[in-house]
Order: sequence, then C-alpha cells, then structure tokens
Amino acid sequence: MPANFNGHWKLEKSENFDSFLEDMNVGLLKRKAAKLVSSEHIIKQEGDSMEVNVVATGGGDILSKLKGQKGKHQIYSIGGSFNEEEINGEQAEVQTSWEGDCIMEVHKTPSLEYTMKRELQDDKTMVLHLESPKGTKARRIYKKLE
Repeated sequence: MPANFNGHWKLEKSENFDSFLEDMNVGLLKRKAAKLVSSEHIIKQEGDSMEVNVVATGGGDILSKLKGQKGKHQIYSIGGSFNEEEINGEQAEVQTSWEGDCIMEVHKTPSLEYTMKRELQDDKTMVLHLESPKGTKARRIYKKLE
C-alpha cells in the first residue's frame, strides 16, 4: 500500500532553498520574494492518482509585482508524466515514480534537470527533498493542517 499524502499541508520551514533556486537560474528578485512567500499543498490521492494544488500565500503584494508562480494545479498518475512551468519560466516534463513510500519526480527543462522527492516523515510532516543540477540539496518541510 503506497503512502497516503492526502491532506492540506502548510510550509513550516525551508532549508537551503535560496541556494537551490540560485542553481536553478532563478534571479535575485524572485529568490528574495521566495523568502517572503509561503506555500500550501492541498493533495487528493487515490492509490497512484494524484491531484496537487499548490497555493502561494503571504508576502503581501509581492506576487502581483513580480511575474512568477502564484500556484499550480497538477493531476497525474505516479509512474507517468505531466508538464508544468518551472519557477525559472521554462516548461518542464516531469516523470514520476514510487521510490519506496516516497514519490520521486524528475523535472526536465531545455536547460536543466532536477529531482524532487515527496516523503512523509510521520502522519503530520511532509518533506520535499530537492536536488539541483549542481547537486545542491534543499528541504521544504510541511505540517498537516487539521
């Protein structure tokens, strides 16, 4: 039985995220904005079928002043792929797979490739492990809202 990621998750903290974004060719202004903005993931999962809504929260009017992601909506089956726009503005093909109880995503754009692993540490903690093309690792730690 795969891990159950269902729920509403709010970002609690980020580790090394600025360095990861720099490796992803994200400019200084967007990196500064990323420090001010939080995110929430609303996940509906049925087996291998995933629906993930990512919503940017906080940061005042910074999101309206900078062209950037205000959120995204993903629908996919683990073991398949989907397309999305990355924070650097490029289109990516995202390949997904199970790695134990974790969901592995490989994001490929014309200029770079990075990985993201979605892991449940416990019933109330979800961690996104990110690794840039240069090997810089970052973690985004989310807590489940009741």
